[in-house]
Amino acid sequence: MMAAETADPGYMLADQERMALAGRYFAWLARLVLPLAGRRVIEVGCSVGNFTGTLLDREAVIAVDIAKWAVDAVRKRFPAQPNLEAIQCDLADDKFRTLARFNADTCVCLNVLEHIEDDRAALSRMAAVVGRGGIIVLLIPAFAVLYGPIDRRLGHYRRYSRRSVGELATSAGLRVRRAHYMNFAGFFGWWANAHLFRREAQSEAQIRFFDRWIVPVQSRIEAVTPPPFGQSFFVVLEKP
Repeated sequence: MMAAETADPGYMLADQERMALAGRYFAWLARLVLPLAGRRVIEVGCSVGNFTGTLLDREAVIAVDIAKWAVDAVRKRFPAQPNLEAIQCDLADDKFRTLARFNADTCVCLNVLEHIEDDRAALSRMAAVVGRGGIIVLLIPAFAVLYGPIDRRLGHYRRYSRRSVGELATSAGLRVRRAHYMNFAGFFGWWANAHLFRREAQSEAQIRFFDRWIVPVQSRIEAVTPPPFGQSFFVVLEKP
């Protein structure tokens, strides 16, 4: 994950290891992302590869992260994958633009952009590494009112709104093809963690309960009717 300077690397690794318990959640994300993704995908902020495995049916997957431990984890988790290349690179650095050499048609960036102080420049760099007609798939945290100790500890600079996403896309020369909230139930859980319990981390018990009991029902409902609000914002941007 492309982390803000304020993030605790040890905490982030522990968080990603906890999230590995959420197999149904990542399958839900895959059902949203895979029908949209092209054949050559750059995954921005791959972390330990919790989502990377779902992309391996593509022609090429370039898994990118700022952290060496994350890149090493992906290489160890998916050895001998001829279509996978794991690269240590910082989205906040102009060197990220060199990834254009892979001729990607898709960037997948899940729960990463909020970690970067200059998200406008970061999105512009993603736009630079996909060809015309290419897409950028974002999953970003929604609603500033949900910001709390977990966000702060993870190094989140912000949470997003429809308006801020539209302005961000315009600044990077991109069109919004699709944008909707997701994880209706998670909105209430995140608010409670932030404002009632003041938790600095999601517990394994919370993650297991959410993944086992909430995700199967909620994902089916939201597939039919996107919710009016949610913990996250799912966005697809297109490069003209």
